[in-house]
Amino acid sequence: MGISWWAFVGVVAVAYLVPGPDFAIILRSSARGLRTGVGAAVGAQLGLCAHVVMATVGLSIVLARHPELLTAVRILGGLYLLYLGGRLIMPTFHQHPTTGSQTHDEKMTAGSAFSQGLFTNLFNPKAVLFFAAVLPQFLVPGGAPIWIQIAALGLLDVVLGFVAWAVVVALGIRLSALMRRDVVRRWWDRVTGITLGSLGGGMIALERR
Repeated sequence: MGISWWAFVGVVAVAYLVPGPDFAIILRSSARGLRTGVGAAVGAQLGLCAHVVMATVGLSIVLARHPELLTAVRILGGLYLLYLGGRLIMPTFHQHPTTGSQTHDEKMTAGSAFSQGLFTNLFNPKAVLFFAAVLPQFLVPGGAPIWIQIAALGLLDVVLGFVAWAVVVALGIRLSALMRRDVVRRWWDRVTGITLGSLGGGMIALERR
């Protein structure tokens, strides 16, 4: 019996359909333009590639079996999301609506969007848990070497992610005209910042229980 490829595709599709930090960052970046949206998406998937490599060499399983290391990843991820959230929210209250928002908006380059997508994914414990707990359910003992199966499933995950993010980028671009309005842009940043901050705070709070 081989790998249940379609079942794996279904699980990955559900994972991408549930909005999370990557979704929020890519949608916001793509609302600034195609280049920033693509930059955030490429950054997120490069981070996912790092998780694939870690899973292939067994580091994800090591992290899952040593809670103190996974706790550190979660706390770092939570702090980073809090930082991003604050960075989005604070300028909307301190800058003039006709000039300040534009100045803040200009800082969103393809490079900065790439960095946000990359580090948001790298510090996302859900990715670690996925490769340590979910992906092994699709491995077939006695088939191809385990590391090859992990690498193949991980590569499929990355490819499917690019498809999902292409849809999100297209949606963000459709919203770009609306985002040119200062009031809409400021409230968008506030909502996105609160969402990211809440996710980050939730990750940290869970570790304190």
